Parts: sequence; C-alpha cells; structure tokens
Amino acid sequence: MTNTLFEQAKPLLEQLEHHGYQAYYVGGCVRDYIMRRPIHDIDITTSATPDEVEALFDKTIPVGKEHGTINVVYQGENYEITTFRAEAEYTDHRRPSEVYFVRELYEDVKRRDFTMNALAMDTDYQLHDYFNGRTDIHHKVIRTVGEAQERFDEDALRILRGLRFQAQLGFDIEQTTYTAMEENCSSLEYLSVERVVVELRKLLSGDEASRGYRNMVGMEAFNYLPYFNHYDMNKMQVVEPLAFTTFLAILNVQQPLEMPLAHLKISNDEKKEVAKLTAMIQALPSLTTKKQLRTYIYDYGAKEAKMCFQLQESLIANDIATASPLIFNMQTIEEIAQQLPIRQRNELDVTGKDLMSHTGLKGGKWVKHALRELELAVVNEQVINQHKALLEWMDQHVEIQ
Repeated sequence: MTNTLFEQAKPLLEQLEHHGYQAYYVGGCVRDYIMRRPIHDIDITTSATPDEVEALFDKTIPVGKEHGTINVVYQGENYEITTFRAEAEYTDHRRPSEVYFVRELYEDVKRRDFTMNALAMDTDYQLHDYFNGRTDIHHKVIRTVGEAQERFDEDALRILRGLRFQAQLGFDIEQTTYTAMEENCSSLEYLSVERVVVELRKLLSGDEASRGYRNMVGMEAFNYLPYFNHYDMNKMQVVEPLAFTTFLAILNVQQPLEMPLAHLKISNDEKKEVAKLTAMIQALPSLTTKKQLRTYIYDYGAKEAKMCFQLQESLIANDIATASPLIFNMQTIEEIAQQLPIRQRNELDVTGKDLMSHTGLKGGKWVKHALRELELAVVNEQVINQHKALLEWMDQHVEIQ
C-alpha cells in the first residue's frame, strides 16, 4: 500500500541513494503508516553527513546541523533529513554530551526510545525492524529499545513520551518499561517546563487521555514537574480528552492556589483563556434562572457556554458544582443564543458620548456602569435597543453618581 506523503518525499530518498547513500523513512511516520493512522510529517534518515546532504539539494536550512539535521525544502514542503547518529553518555537526563555520525542504520535506530518508533522503511515500503517494533504495534505494546533503565536515565522526557503515546494510541506499557518509568520519575525535574508542557498537551488531547493521565498520577510524575508539584494531582481527575487550558482551569477551580501561570511559560492568549474558563466554571452554580443564563451567554459567548456544558462529566468527576440541568442544557443555550437582542456592547444604540451629552456630565466610572446596566436591560428584554428608549430607561433606572 503506497501513501501520498511518502511518494511526495520519495525523490529525496532516491537522490540520496543515487549518490551512494542509504536513505529511509523513519520513526513516527512509519509507525502511523503501519497503524493506518493519519501521517503528518515525513522524517528521513540517511548515511549522508549534513555537509553531504547540503551539497545534494538546492534549498536547505541548517536548522539542527550540529545534531545532524538538515531541513530540505522540496516542492514547497519542508523535510527533515537527519544523518545516522550515535550518542555519547547522557550527563543531565536530557541530552547527550556528544553526538557523532555513523554509517549504519542499526546504530541509529538502537538509540531511539520505543520499539514502535525504531522502525525504518525504504522506498519500496520494505520495513527494517531490528527490535520487533511491528510485533509490538500489532500487540499494542509500548516497549523501550534495549535496556529500559538506560533509556529513561538517558532522557527523562521519554517517560512523558511513553505516557503520551499511551494516551494517543491506547497501547499498554510493557511491565519492565513501566517499572523503569516509575523508578526514574525523579529525573523529570531536570526537564525544561516547555518540553513538559508540549507532552502534557498531547497526552491530555489523546483519545485515551484518562488512561495516560491516571498512570502519570500513579507513578507520582507530577511531584517532579514545575507548577504541578504544588497541587494534589491525586484529586484531579481526567475522564475525557481536554484542551490544556481547560485542564488548567478545572485544576484552578478545584484547588484555588492562585499559582502564577507564568511558571508554565504559556502564551498570554492562553493565560487569558484559562482565566476566562476559570471564571465561567466558577459562575456555573449561580445559574438558577434563565435570566442569569442569558447574562452568562451574553458575557462569555454561546460557543464557550456550550463548551462548559460539555464539561459536565469532568466537573462532576472533580467535585465541582455546576448548574441545574433544567436551566443549563444545550437546547436552552441554543434558544437563548439565537434570541439575544445584542451580542456585544458596540451593538447598543447609545455610546458613552451619548450618555455624557444626555446628562451634561463629564466622563467617569459612571459611564461604564450605566452602559453595563443598559446592556443587561437589553439582553433581558427590559428595554428595546433604541436610542431614545435607552436614554429614558437610564433616567428611570440607573443611579448616576
């Protein structure tokens, strides 16, 4: 069975082979091909050195040349071509003290993390499988290449990768591999928070997120991770795939420690998203009437309200109070969203300047207060969104100080 992405990259391998070098597809793309999962990136490994790769192709980018990787731009696509390499001793549980290039495929794949990722495939779709990776894929098993203790002692990130693959693929972790992961968890403290967050995002979004997360808690991995080591992660339950920001918001509500998100080095947009979701979840118990739900949907948006509704299982699992299903359900959210007279403040038929002109007062906090009262009055159908009607309603109902 051929694959379009492999065929598109094939000329690169053929060019390398034409000049006497070995070249193979390698790693996750081969694993996903065997599993008939969607393939996103094609990685290529070769016996050619980085200098030799650069000499063979017109457009190259030396993104990781010191580690053996050259980015080749071909027909508008970027392909990472990495030289067969071996590694010297790891000194900090993160990276080898030295990388050196070799000419044999076996020497390259034997340094990889798991058997399912140590597969190579040539242009004829013939597998090169030195560690029975295909058998492990067939049996849905995650197993280290070689000695498990050595693999995790070399790079602690492999512990998180193993759990992440379990969450994504639904595989079992082979017992010796699992035991070695447990025994090396303390090495996780050497990892950068950026690397940790990348793996957590993928784990939490996996179809089997609950399984991967449960094992992560079971081996006490969170005790060695920045930010999370301040929380009791045994209390936090993951019962369905979650976005990373949603996970953080639920954790914030369940255990309000007010830990600065800056520790996680996530984007400002994500910090705002976590703050918004936290506020939305905290507000759910107060939704006891349709009027309150209308205000909630207006303030946060129908899309976000629906998302919070879909989180009911996760919230209940984490002992977080939620809204009554008589009020907070998908049908009611849809109905209210469609009936809202306005969806944001700039749709009001008056502005702050209109209010100042009408009252003859200078601007101040009262303007923001009055506009908010007018918004809510329109949303809750107490007044129509018409210039004259709004000013009259304000005169009668808004106390201006």
